[in-house]
Amino acid sequence: MRIIFMGTPDFAVASLKALLNSGKNVVAVVTSPDKPAGRGQKLHQSAVKQFATEHHIPVLQPEKLRAPDFLAALQSYKADLQVVVAFRMLPELVWNMPRLGTINVHASLLPQYRGAAPINHAIINGERESGVTTFLLQQEIDTGNILLSEKVKIEDTDTAGILHDKLMHAGAQTLVKTIEEMEKGNITPVPQDQTDTSALKHAPKIFKEDCLIDWNNPTEQVYNKIRGLSPYPAAYTLLDGKVLKIYEATKEHHSSQNTPGTFFTDGKTFLKFNTTDGYINLISIQIEGKKRMSTEEFLRGYRFE
Repeated sequence: MRIIFMGTPDFAVASLKALLNSGKNVVAVVTSPDKPAGRGQKLHQSAVKQFATEHHIPVLQPEKLRAPDFLAALQSYKADLQVVVAFRMLPELVWNMPRLGTINVHASLLPQYRGAAPINHAIINGERESGVTTFLLQQEIDTGNILLSEKVKIEDTDTAGILHDKLMHAGAQTLVKTIEEMEKGNITPVPQDQTDTSALKHAPKIFKEDCLIDWNNPTEQVYNKIRGLSPYPAAYTLLDGKVLKIYEATKEHHSSQNTPGTFFTDGKTFLKFNTTDGYINLISIQIEGKKRMSTEEFLRGYRFE
């Protein structure tokens, strides 16, 4: 089976690597164009391009997915199947090109958490379980017929970063299994359940304003928000008028008459904020203009206004 792989970040590299390790015939890779980054604004290659180049796989980097030269190049590889992992939205003339269509690997148990940030939203909502789903692309985003899915447990201390890595590896293995079952003719695509759309939870893109902590919420809700946005883009609050990003914290449940958002510190070892029913004790933080550090490191050099 001739396969074209489409993806950009590290999350996608794990799937591409798994395909190669299992002997699949990846004839080309499609990834994002090189972009300037860093102080010198040097061109930066995507993680997928770096991996593909190291393994001598042809790379296509279209600015526009409808460009005639890109479509002609794509067609020239005569792919039986395309695989998409963490890439851009594809036009129909691209995803419908191979005879077997295009498979997407999504980091949730579809139809739940369709959208751009399923890993973050699952933890923010306090889920105890997530997973990965392989499905066939169709016009509406994340709505195609399901091929396989695999459940993954979410621990109470898991951050978005930890769950990202769990799902990255689960997705890679599920993708290989999906293709192998397709080759044997053992898979029947199943339409996603649309009977009760009101029960669906969504995973839209996260913006900076979504990351501000509201201390008037319960401890568990604030704790889950911090975990769900760590390490990126990071939940934050304001301290002395400065943005304070919170990467790691613990929770304490208790009744308190203190105003939510009030903070307490001994100036040496702890810094914690009041919620409506407890405290959030900060462990790893970053004040505006400084590097990330432990709370103890921060307190050694900070003078509260």
